Amino acid sequence: MYAPERQQEILRLAREAGRVDVLSLAGQFQVTAETVRRDLKALDRAGLVRRVHGGAIPAGRLDFEPDLTEREATAADEKDRIARAALAELPDGGTAILDAGTTVARLAADLPLDAALTVVTHALPVAARLAGHTGIELHLVGGRVRHRTRAAVDAWALRAYAEIRADVAFIATNGFSADGGLTTPDLAEGAVKRAVVAAARRVVLLADSAKAGEEHFARFASFADVDLLITDTGLAGHHKAAIEAAGTEVVLV
Repeated sequence: MYAPERQQEILRLAREAGRVDVLSLAGQFQVTAETVRRDLKALDRAGLVRRVHGGAIPAGRLDFEPDLTEREATAADEKDRIARAALAELPDGGTAILDAGTTVARLAADLPLDAALTVVTHALPVAARLAGHTGIELHLVGGRVRHRTRAAVDAWALRAYAEIRADVAFIATNGFSADGGLTTPDLAEGAVKRAVVAAARRVVLLADSAKAGEEHFARFASFADVDLLITDTGLAGHHKAAIEAAGTEVVLV
């Protein structure tokens, strides 16, 4: 089978199943995983699929959202470096909001034992990491918990964030670009993220470079709302320049 024929079949399978994975395709077509990755890259460049961790989804499925376990395993080294760099942005004795997201959860896990600050979060993984930290005054925002992200959403969460003003918010996103802003697949989750951004004097986005150029259904902020982006060195130069032109500082780690 020639590459164009294989790619056409991969596209058909992706549209039928909603997702394809590299290893299964390699076995089905009796080619190497690297050959499949090249096929997916070609389809992605053509705008026919969107590459995700371990495979691809059909283009246009902006509602796709990997589960927490998959997201924790994606770009793990990059997320660790981003979280460590974010420690320098913590307010000394102040108030920080920690959004729902795997990189933000790593920041929570990295907080030093002598840290003394107030933390507000609607993310159960973040709260679980900080519940035993004696130097942290922890406030857990309630609401309906989304099973996919373990984050509280809807009216309770929105009311709580409308009542506070924090020194800094550390936010997460599923996709970002200078033109498209910050996006996430779920409208309810996007609404809470928007409330988090509005509740802080300073906004720090923690996002690995693989999310650059990705766009999802719910847009919750623009880079005019973000003071600082901390990401990894894989961020393409044109993305960095466009984001900085929007007024956001970019730190690569």
